[in-house]
Amino acid sequence: MLPKQVFILGGAASGKSVWAEGLVERYRLPMVYVATGQIFDAEVAARVEIHKNRRDGRWKTIEAPLDLTDVLSGPSTDRVLLIDCATMWLTNQMMEQADLEAAQSGLITALRKCAAPWVIVSNEVGHGIVPENALARRFREAQGRLNIALAAEAELAVQVTAGLPMALKGTLP
Repeated sequence: MLPKQVFILGGAASGKSVWAEGLVERYRLPMVYVATGQIFDAEVAARVEIHKNRRDGRWKTIEAPLDLTDVLSGPSTDRVLLIDCATMWLTNQMMEQADLEAAQSGLITALRKCAAPWVIVSNEVGHGIVPENALARRFREAQGRLNIALAAEAELAVQVTAGLPMALKGTLP
């Protein structure tokens, strides 16, 4: 039995997205990839292409850099959502100077109401040094709060390091 709500956490280039995609494929339901990233430069464009090239025609992609509410309220239980990733979503919120508390609350409410199984990927940014500038410190704190809230909603929380999953909450399938 696969969990209905999964939170996957890891560092940059830790293998978390690849592991998440593999998990979603095990649901044997139509797969919806919810992309939160926005392309602002060639480096990001190249990373997006890597992600796209891993997925085949079985995946439907929805771009939702800011508002995940419509995506989460739409699908029924006959499909599975992979939201990749919460970190880019939070970055977009900060760039738009959104009310982060309200945005996070809205996301958590939408996840709670979502009928479809969901898997959400996020970055662990709190293991490094204290950033030197206020914006980076604000982001690190907001990401930590968001990760705590997402883990609380999940049936299964997984830390991925070097491509290897470790259950933080629940049991690995």
